Amino acid sequence: MQKIVIDTNVIVSALIQRSYPFRIINDLFLENKFQLCISDELMAEYYEVLSRPKFAKFHDFFTRAEVLLVNIEMKSKKYVPTIKLDLISDADDNMILELADECLADYVITGNTTDFTFPSYKLTKIITPKEYWESFQ
Repeated sequence: MQKIVIDTNVIVSALIQRSYPFRIINDLFLENKFQLCISDELMAEYYEVLSRPKFAKFHDFFTRAEVLLVNIEMKSKKYVPTIKLDLISDADDNMILELADECLADYVITGNTTDFTFPSYKLTKIITPKEYWESFQ
């Protein structure tokens, strides 16, 4: 089973619109088609970002976010990264690569092509939600 690390921006997009992030979460993750890898640091970011008041404008956003976070807590495998990296200019995003390194992720899925400017990190491919969805199909 593939090991996947999902950047927070993909989780937010999955809750806002029915596009590739939504399909990845609802059709693949919730159906146990891959192993989502998390860390305490990444979960803390998920909770912090998904609770931002600006998302109140989206219908039932907080209710759907709460349900998704419970599913993530229950279905994901938690890792404790043992390395610290400084490869990405946005320092918070380094935790994604640290987690990918620790769990030996097959993929990092992110919509952040500004900071994730390289196609891979070690054996982990860094791809957009659309690229992942199309490769999975």
